[in-house]
Amino acid sequence: MPLRPTANTLIQMSGNYLLDTSVIIDLFAANTTVVARLEQVESTFIPSIAVGELYYGAQRSSKKAANLEQISQFVNAGIVLPCDSDTGHWYGIVKNQLRKAGHPIPENDIWIAAIAFQYDLTVATRDKHFVVVDGLQVEIW
Repeated sequence: MPLRPTANTLIQMSGNYLLDTSVIIDLFAANTTVVARLEQVESTFIPSIAVGELYYGAQRSSKKAANLEQISQFVNAGIVLPCDSDTGHWYGIVKNQLRKAGHPIPENDIWIAAIAFQYDLTVATRDKHFVVVDGLQVEIW
């Protein structure tokens, strides 16, 4: 049975996109496919999980200062969706569904999927493993 947002979801953002870290990295690299796709969408949102992944990558980078600045500008210009107790509820549902199906995906991506369910968003990603999450709206960019 596909997962669906609960009636008490606080914000309805249907038809909009939650950017996975893979898409953000390609945006930073000026990937023409990702840039063109972003120009076609109405609204995008950034999961707090992706922000953490980006900052972790910057800490490991040989261009640490430049990457930290780029991330900071991107985050300040966008809308970051945090994790809260409702996200935790969705995380439990998604992780259990993946366990039952025998389709594990990276832990951070389960959190990203949970945020997408919470706000009824489509995950924009370059990672095909998101498609195994039952009921998740996914577009591979």
